[in-house]
Amino acid sequence: MKKIEIAFAAIDAANRHDPDLREGEPAAWLYGQRMSAECDRLFPNASEALQIAARGQHIERWVLKRQDFPEGRAGYLTWRTTLAKHHATRVGEIMQDAGYDSQDVDRAQKMIRKEGIKRDPEVQALEDVICFTFLKWYFAPFAPSQDPAKLDRIVTKTALKMSEDGRARVLEEFDLPEALAVHFQV
Repeated sequence: MKKIEIAFAAIDAANRHDPDLREGEPAAWLYGQRMSAECDRLFPNASEALQIAARGQHIERWVLKRQDFPEGRAGYLTWRTTLAKHHATRVGEIMQDAGYDSQDVDRAQKMIRKEGIKRDPEVQALEDVICFTFLKWYFAPFAPSQDPAKLDRIVTKTALKMSEDGRARVLEEFDLPEALAVHFQV
């Protein structure tokens, strides 16, 4: 078995324990599968570190619950930062166990923590994968529950995180209403 297959199997096994079932599957496991599919589609020549970062980006997300952090934006950001560190640590442990060297482990962890977004091509690639996965699989069920002004802010923030190439692909691949599509124009 190849190192990447060992890493994927370990990430999948961990994510199979997610108690949140979506579409009959553990939510974190399903998200990892979708992230891998989008990574393969958008970046067919991705490094193994990027492929593993995509698969493990939300590993064990359920272990750190939002309600265990303070209310408001500061609490939310603390939760997200703490989650990213947890995800990076767990993926690093899995990669080490699979036989990856410290350089590959560090690369994947840096991507998961989003260190160098807009400056590091692989960190940016992972962010584009995250945004495409959100738009393709999670946006439509999420959108009706949001106030239109808040939804517009979320779409704006999503577009701003993406690369120019990523935003252009969104316009090619998604039939967005003009009010939302305008955010992705380059």
